[in-house]
Amino acid sequence: MFRFIIVFLLLCTLCGACFAQQSNFSALVKEGDIVFQHLDGGELGRAIDRVTEGFRGRDYNHCGMVVRVGDSLKVVEAIGSDVHLSSLADFEKRCSFTDLLIGRLRSAYRYLRSGAQKAALSLLGVPYDDYFEMDNGRLYCSELVYEAFRQANHGKLFFALKPMTFKDPDTKQLFPSWVAYYARLQHHIPQNKPGINPGLLSRSSKLIIIPVTQLSTR
Repeated sequence: MFRFIIVFLLLCTLCGACFAQQSNFSALVKEGDIVFQHLDGGELGRAIDRVTEGFRGRDYNHCGMVVRVGDSLKVVEAIGSDVHLSSLADFEKRCSFTDLLIGRLRSAYRYLRSGAQKAALSLLGVPYDDYFEMDNGRLYCSELVYEAFRQANHGKLFFALKPMTFKDPDTKQLFPSWVAYYARLQHHIPQNKPGINPGLLSRSSKLIIIPVTQLSTR
């Protein structure tokens, strides 16, 4: 009986801790929103953080788009091996609520939401772009969002591109982690080629940024 009480108390403590991490993310998001998060990407993740800057100086290294599928809201994202759908709960639980952010189109651009959702859903199954290059038949996370809105905008640029860099801003030399990464792929490093990243997207003037906050445990 004593052991049962101890286990029960431990479970209550764990459940309380999980509940304490809940946020208002699922209640806030709407169709067409771009959702951002910061994930622990090891050395490559830290290299990305060094050369990209997100909303108010924060680091965001992944993003997806909220779409409606039947009666549910899902996130379409390029992560892992391909472009696929994830539940809001699965997207949210990858990181702390402090590492989540919601970007919503300003009213002048909201007419693009429907078309962008359709375009994003049409890209399900496209392989993940390990090479981080545009127009190669593959998509990385922010490229997926860029492409969905480009298609919705009748093929015209909507989110801006910027020359990519894989160099340490202090030493001006390529990060060793990127050199090793592209050596494994047997592919050139796309230094200075046009691209996009979650941080750049989060700073777009076309978005209203909505912070995610923690739900009260009371």
